[in-house]
Order: sequence, then C-alpha cells, then structure tokens
Amino acid sequence: MLQDDDAADPRARRRPPPGRLGVGVVGAGRVGAVLGAALRAAGHAVVGASAVSEASRERVEALLPGVPVLPVPQVVERAELVLLAVPDDALADLVAGLAATGSWQAGQLVVHTSGRHGTAVLEPARAAGAIPLALHPAMTFTGTSLDLVRLTDAVVGVTAAAPVLPVAQALVVEVGAEPVVVEEADRALYHAALSHGSNHLVTLVAQAAEALRAAGLERTDRVLGPLLHAALDGALRAGDDALTGPVARGDAGTLRSHRAVLAAAAASGAVGPDLPDTHLALARATAARARASGRLGARAGDDVAAALQDDTPEAQSGDPS
Repeated sequence: MLQDDDAADPRARRRPPPGRLGVGVVGAGRVGAVLGAALRAAGHAVVGASAVSEASRERVEALLPGVPVLPVPQVVERAELVLLAVPDDALADLVAGLAATGSWQAGQLVVHTSGRHGTAVLEPARAAGAIPLALHPAMTFTGTSLDLVRLTDAVVGVTAAAPVLPVAQALVVEVGAEPVVVEEADRALYHAALSHGSNHLVTLVAQAAEALRAAGLERTDRVLGPLLHAALDGALRAGDDALTGPVARGDAGTLRSHRAVLAAAAASGAVGPDLPDTHLALARATAARARASGRLGARAGDDVAAALQDDTPEAQSGDPS
C-alpha cells in the first residue's frame, strides 16, 4: 500500500525497484529509443524521453509505450541515468547547455552513444558531480524492435574512468551486448575505422548494384549476395590474404577494360559519375596492399600500376571477369 507521501507524489509509482535505475532518454532517434527499450527490458525504468520529430514520437510509442515525452530538462531532472543519443556535433553544446542551467545532478550517470567522443565531452556534467560514461554500439540501427535482437550480437565500445568502468561494462552486458574498452585518446580512430568499414561498404555495394542494373540484371541482390557474403567472411578471417580478382592476379588488361567500361557507362548516365573514381581509388589501394603483402610480384605490380594511371584508358577487348 502507498504511504501518504507516495500518494501525493505521482512519480513514486515510477520509482524503479532496488538495484534498478530510472533512465531518461534524450533523443528518441533510432539509437536512443532502442537502447532505452533494451535497458527497460533489463529491468530499468524509463522515466521520460525527449522526442522532437513525429518519427521520434512514434518510436517512443512503439518501443517505449507508456513513457512520457518531456522537454529535455525534465527528462534529465527525473533520471538517475541520462542516455544522450544525439548527433556527434550536437553533443558538446547540449551537455554544456544543461550544465549552464544547473540540470546535472551529483551521482547521476550520464551516458552518451557517440562513437567519435569519449568522456571528455561530458566534462561539464562531471564538474557538476555526474558520472560520465561513453557507450557506442558498433552496429547500424533501424529504430525498430529488430534492433533489440541484433543488439545481443553486437559489440559496444566503452570508455570510462577506471573506478566506474565496471559500471559501464555491466550496463552493456545487461542489454546482451559485449563490451570492449576503447581508450579516450583512441575514440576518434576507433570511430573512423567503423565508419570507413560500414558506411563506405554501403556506397560500394550500391555502386556495384547500379552497374549490374546497367548491365541488364534486375536481381542484383541475388547476384551480389553470395559473392559479397563470401568476400566479407574471408576478409574478416584472413584480411589481405583473402584477396582475389584481377589485382591479385596481376591482370592489367582486365583492369584497363574495367576502367574503360565504367567510364563509358558514367558518360552515358547509366551509372553515377562517382563510380569510375571510386573504382580507381579502391583498385589503387588494393594494389598497394597486395604488393605490400607479397601477393602481387614486382613485375605484375608494375603492370597493374600502369593500368591504373590517371589517363583514361581506351576500351580493350577481353573478358572483364
């Protein structure tokens, strides 16, 4: 039965059980709403969420039903753990602005999900007595319940001061993911590596699919899927040793043919104008790594380098496979 003072305080019904935290989600985008739902599933109570756009409000309804949508200062005021899931470039100003209004509370956990930043960006909150943690899930988010399943197979980059590092790691384990420690000084490089691999992979696959459609193939997913899955698996297991194709074979003529046909397709508008330059840059990088690893001998390497010169090659006959 509620005591009189509990009955007078409607927030008492939202107090989490012992050992659980009241979580406030600042930024109910794809990441914030999903992580809030994951923490809720782990037994924590989500006491409020900020949501500016209609899409964000819909995510709160879908993933955090019953959680009130509140202004950011009210979310922070209610929470024992504040989850800041905002764009990288907005994070510093948000933290500083909340510090200027005296919103941070001593002992409050402040967690951000930025890959680029460590805990230094949370210094204004730390100066007010809050405990800063940086947790970055190394996965892409759809903003739907599908992410809750994928989160259990994900790795989360964790940065925190040594005394509170176990707290950060425990939060990651609670949502079913695996914590890996990333030092403060290494956060930018860590994030650049992930962005280079995941974001540029999307561009690469989209360009390959575009070229296949220009070649008259409609089921580009069916054609590329097995090939790219095998290539990714090999690269993850063996790195440069998994390389196959014309660069690894030293097939300079094939590389000239590829360059010519891609340039012609771009000139006709069948593919985007970015594709020939992307292909050339990646072919050069691949050749350099193949030579460095010993997979491409000196003579073959020279032939490949000549085929990848800046001048636009003339189309050559032959099988470009």
